[in-house]
Amino acid sequence: MKIEHIAIWVKDLEKSRAFYQKYFGAVSNEKYHNPVKNFQSYFLKFENGCRLEIMTSPDIKESENSYESQQFGIIHLAFSAGSKEKVNELTETLRKDGYKVAGEPRMTGDGYYESVILDPENNIIEIVS
Repeated sequence: MKIEHIAIWVKDLEKSRAFYQKYFGAVSNEKYHNPVKNFQSYFLKFENGCRLEIMTSPDIKESENSYESQQFGIIHLAFSAGSKEKVNELTETLRKDGYKVAGEPRMTGDGYYESVILDPENNIIEIVS
C-alpha cells in the first residue's frame, strides 16, 4: 500500500500551485473545473512520493490554520530536500521571498534536520534533509 495523494483546500488555487511548482518542483495537471459543484482543483506531482491535490470552492468554511494553535487532523506536509545544505538554502530562499519561517533549521529529537515554513495558505511545510 502507498499513499496516492493528499488533498488540501486553498483560497487561491493559482498562487498555491505556483508556490509548489517554484519551490518544490511540482508538475501540475490541467485545471479540473466542475461548474455544477463550483469546484476547481489541480493535482501536483513531485519527483517521488504521493501527489498533492489542491482544491478550491467558494462554499468552504474558514478554519483556524495556525502553527501556534494546532488542531487534530493532518497538520503538516514534509518535503525531503536531500541534504542539510539544501534545507538551509531553500529555507533562506523562502524567507527572502517573504514566506514565514516558523522553525529555523535544526536537528529534531526524532533525528531529522528540518526547518518549518508556512505556505501561502499558512499550511505547515517541513523541509527535511
